[in-house]
Amino acid sequence: MYRRHLLLGALALAVPFARTAQAATPAEDFIAANIQAGFDILNDKALDTAARREKFAAFLLSLTDMRRVALFLLGPAAQTAPPADLEAYVAAYRDYILAVYQGYFALYAGQTLKVLSSRERAADDFIVTTQVAGGAPVQVQFRVRTDGARPVLVDVNVAGVWLALAERDQFRAVLSRNNGDINALSAHLRDAARKQT
Repeated sequence: MYRRHLLLGALALAVPFARTAQAATPAEDFIAANIQAGFDILNDKALDTAARREKFAAFLLSLTDMRRVALFLLGPAAQTAPPADLEAYVAAYRDYILAVYQGYFALYAGQTLKVLSSRERAADDFIVTTQVAGGAPVQVQFRVRTDGARPVLVDVNVAGVWLALAERDQFRAVLSRNNGDINALSAHLRDAARKQT
């Protein structure tokens, strides 16, 4: 009898801990809700192409800290660039990354997203692993920061490549070829955005 009570007591204690261990993190909840919302916009046949693109752009701007990512990608040049040039670069980056993300998400239109897991890189910095299903299953990882007023998306990993890290190398190469001229990088981004659309 005593042993039975011990087992029941242990099970009663274990159940809440098991649920807590399996509970979704704020980063997982953020990705599950928002990325599926992005797919829903792309799959909305009631919208024409232009309206769908505009709505998707507004959606992306609501969950990504574009300025933070843009300045990270610029590296040390962000400290020395004239403010007007910096603002022009941030605007060019925003247009560029919206075109890139629209291209990525459009590849998965008609599909659904399932959150598989997350891991904490550091306090308030998570990698959320998902699987896109509806065609051939594809794993996509999202890096989410939760250190602000709300979670924000800061990077995406498709096919093993982190977009922001690849962009950082590309941007620094453009700056290097142009003697650190941030305006040349802005022009490069505007041109790349036009080619994406």
